[in-house]
Amino acid sequence: MNRILLAAYPKDYRDRQGEEVLGCLSDAYPGRSWPPPREAFALLRAGVAARARAACEDTSRPWWLEGFHLTALVLAALALMPYLQDVWHWALRIDPADHSVSFHHAGWFPWAQGAGTRTRFLPYGLLPLICLVALVRGLRWIALPASAAMLLAGSGIAGPTLFGDEGVWGVGYYGLGAPLRSDDLVLSGLLLLACTVLVVHRPSPLRRRSYGWLVPVATALFVAGSLHFTSTDPDFQRVQFAVEAAALTTAWALTAATGDYRWLVPVAAYAVVRGEAIVNQPYLVDSLPGSTVLLCLVLPIPLLAVTAQRRRKRTT
Repeated sequence: MNRILLAAYPKDYRDRQGEEVLGCLSDAYPGRSWPPPREAFALLRAGVAARARAACEDTSRPWWLEGFHLTALVLAALALMPYLQDVWHWALRIDPADHSVSFHHAGWFPWAQGAGTRTRFLPYGLLPLICLVALVRGLRWIALPASAAMLLAGSGIAGPTLFGDEGVWGVGYYGLGAPLRSDDLVLSGLLLLACTVLVVHRPSPLRRRSYGWLVPVATALFVAGSLHFTSTDPDFQRVQFAVEAAALTTAWALTAATGDYRWLVPVAAYAVVRGEAIVNQPYLVDSLPGSTVLLCLVLPIPLLAVTAQRRRKRTT
């Protein structure tokens, strides 16, 4: 089990010092296959920091390009969130019946047509899913048209024939992940901008992450496909806020460990997207005051900038 903790460290570190770390853990905690929680957390934190430093030491790509790549990944995941259940049910041909939110009928599937229903060929959630998978694998020429299709579908220019009009009238097919909807063009527009920058800057190859990074995506599809709740539920909003706070804290810790500005780019883009949605639809944020959420989203931007600057001054 100790080897699972080593997975947090870069491969070069595992090759050089992996056996030594395992030996130290065996000597310190004989007979135990897993160290105490405090020690395990310390090892995971050190491993993530080591990965961040290794990524910053890689000079084959400028930091700002890595920042745009991370931004595109974050925005694609955020765009996919409202449609996790929809994509899962579409792939397995599960009729949502009465679990869909803010729609006149449940017959959105070609195999579940009924009187007065409007069918669609594909779920809108396939677009951010394709974009996310392409970005994980560094395939910018696939991510760009997928993000452009998201913008066209959300604007209504392409019409509702292919993807229907889910997310335009309601808060997502099931209400998961509101208030970010397919017609929120700030999200799809920033994602298209980030993907365009990745395509235009061709001299530097994008970082290709392993297929293991898609395991959380598959897990999220499975878990969301088994649940039927809306994001207007106070419990969902509190959990979402906790996840956002944990992600922002992680970005600050990585910035403090490396002094790199790359994590500032996705944090700023995320704050713009979520802030715009909260300002335009405050009724969808009921569990916490909207001003509190906005403040927590905006404050990390100058905090990360100051943290990176101070770290660089100490290392120079």
